[in-house]
Amino acid sequence: MITESRRPSRISRRFAELRESGEMGIVAYITAGDPSFAGTLKFVIAVAEVGADVIELGVPFSDPLADGPTIQRASERALKAGATLAGVLDLVRKIRKSNSAAAEVPIILFSYYNPIFQMGLEKFAAATSEAGVDGVLATDLTPEESVEYRRILHAQNLDTIFLGAPTSTDERLVQIAEVSSGFLYLISRTGVTGAKDSLPDELPSLLRRARMVTELPIAVGFGISQPGHVSVLGGLADAAVIGSSLVSEIEKAASIEAGASALTARIRLLKQAAQTGMSKREAAP
Repeated sequence: MITESRRPSRISRRFAELRESGEMGIVAYITAGDPSFAGTLKFVIAVAEVGADVIELGVPFSDPLADGPTIQRASERALKAGATLAGVLDLVRKIRKSNSAAAEVPIILFSYYNPIFQMGLEKFAAATSEAGVDGVLATDLTPEESVEYRRILHAQNLDTIFLGAPTSTDERLVQIAEVSSGFLYLISRTGVTGAKDSLPDELPSLLRRARMVTELPIAVGFGISQPGHVSVLGGLADAAVIGSSLVSEIEKAASIEAGASALTARIRLLKQAAQTGMSKREAAP
């Protein structure tokens, strides 16, 4: 286990603010470069302005394992438009320079390990930190294979986020929690990403098991798409990750402006659910 001293990240500070206010966070996933980087810039600014607490930027990849059809199509569109990892980092620089709430919102890169490996770990970590990224989730990198990755990223004060699943044993959840920083990302169901009508019955049990092995904030993703889902998670999770339903809005939109408007409306509803009803938790003393 890596135990080096690191200053609190933007991600950690945001979750601390949410905990103090007794509020559940909304993590918004957007595929970078779909349909263009200029469009993604407008989308990120739009969702940050209406309360998205963390932004996950998906790095387009040609051979995804965890992504469902909606995000697969988004990656295909982005790659056809010329999206690259270097382009994603340039996008982050533009977000940080924008005169908007997005300039200070925590940003996570959601990637497969191949693009990171191809760039080279040292170069990737330095460029990612310099661009203004706060954390990285390499979906297909296991804890056992992540020692060098974590050492190099942590040296650049980048959080390393790993996935826990319903199939993870208690022992495995301990391993995942030990290598995670910023927050622990729990997959709500087995299979690939995609909007669902209801949450799995076994999700509360998974969350309880995770709480027993870590003090990190816990975010839940995969299948979270409706305000009702966010309300149900209130008091159980620290944040809800919304992905496929946002990407679907972009896919359906007739223009960049229409896509930004649709994302704004959806995030506003989800944020309201996070601030009221079942999702409103008592602030920590």
